Amino acid sequence: MKKSERITVLVDQLTSANHQSGGIDPHYAGFFTAFNQQQYYEAHDVLEQLWLPCRDRHALFYQALIQCAGAFVHLQKQFAHPLHPKHGRRLRPASRLFLLSAKNLSAFAPRHLHLDVSSLTESCLDFAERIIRSGYTLNPWDPAAPPQIHLESPTSPPHS
Repeated sequence: MKKSERITVLVDQLTSANHQSGGIDPHYAGFFTAFNQQQYYEAHDVLEQLWLPCRDRHALFYQALIQCAGAFVHLQKQFAHPLHPKHGRRLRPASRLFLLSAKNLSAFAPRHLHLDVSSLTESCLDFAERIIRSGYTLNPWDPAAPPQIHLESPTSPPHS
């Protein structure tokens, strides 16, 4: 099965599990479902399908969300394999992605496409700061209490 076919199946599963409606693109909704299920790599892949062909003002926004998910991929792999030669060194790239995501998201604050961008930006900065402050020795991600990102109701008036 080709990657695009796998993504289509995944998006269908994610959006049907979350019962998204209200005109929100299934890839966008699927990103949040995958992210909140700690499927950060899959969240990245799902939203990438929306970001790659995007040529409007939302492109940087989607890219920032992908960067955020990518940072959590690094933290997840480092958490699972802290002594692994490659995975053990993922805290620096994670912090860089968090900072880049926060920078790119800030252009869309306080809200964009039914998302509290300001809150997500603060979260990215907090994760980066905790990693940096520890001298790149502490992984702040905890699978027992993972971060969650929720969209506002698609039926409420959009903020942007």
